[in-house]
Amino acid sequence: MAAGETAGIERPLKRGDLLVRKVDSLEEMRACVALQKEVWGFTDIELVPLRMFVVAEKIGGQVMGAFAGSELVGFAFAVPGVRSRRVYLYSHMLAVRQNYRNTGLGRRLKLAQRDDALQRGFDLMEWTFDPLEIKNSFFNLEKLGAVARRYNVNQYGITSSPLQGGLPTDRLVAEWWLKSKRVEQLLSTGKNPEFAVAKTIMVPAEIFDWKADTATRHQAVQVQGRNREEFQGAFASGLAVLGYKRDPKGNGEFLLGRWDE
Repeated sequence: MAAGETAGIERPLKRGDLLVRKVDSLEEMRACVALQKEVWGFTDIELVPLRMFVVAEKIGGQVMGAFAGSELVGFAFAVPGVRSRRVYLYSHMLAVRQNYRNTGLGRRLKLAQRDDALQRGFDLMEWTFDPLEIKNSFFNLEKLGAVARRYNVNQYGITSSPLQGGLPTDRLVAEWWLKSKRVEQLLSTGKNPEFAVAKTIMVPAEIFDWKADTATRHQAVQVQGRNREEFQGAFASGLAVLGYKRDPKGNGEFLLGRWDE
């Protein structure tokens, strides 16, 4: 789950303006709890509580914070996971306060997570993201170099967050292979490796407005249902999401191909 970082034109932010580091006190973790409520608008019952931030830090997870002086303005929260005997980090949340969005701060937080993960011997991080969120999809695929090969239907159930618009919480699973050629090339050149596009899946620019209005929400539901079937079919045939592009009208398009790393 991620929010608060968009992939439009970034406002330059001097590195010295903010400090990105591990969150290391209960007071700072309380600020993380408050910021997630501010960003997503969850009811209290859906918030990740203070105790989970404490536990994550104690068992090998991550709580990374971005600070403007003593003020927490962003955080990234991850816990360790195991799948098929591989230990990895699952990044559950990335949040950035409104005034600090479109500055590159979300990417700085993710790269801080990567640096810490590599230092501790991890080579994989995962998280989920809403495939209807155009800017966030672009960020994950084109700014970080993640790939996606799994689709989870209604992962969290219907949530109280207004950002979801009452739709099922369908999610793509981002795989961030920290030492892959794909990620290394992106970080060194700013571009993902080229690949043969075998399939595209489109998200209309109006999707956010459709979700927000009960009169048009059915259109968003139709797009979600259509794309769900397309993703599931593509993944079953061995394709992976490897890229993303946006047209001048703001429509988004997932680019799928064969990933052979």
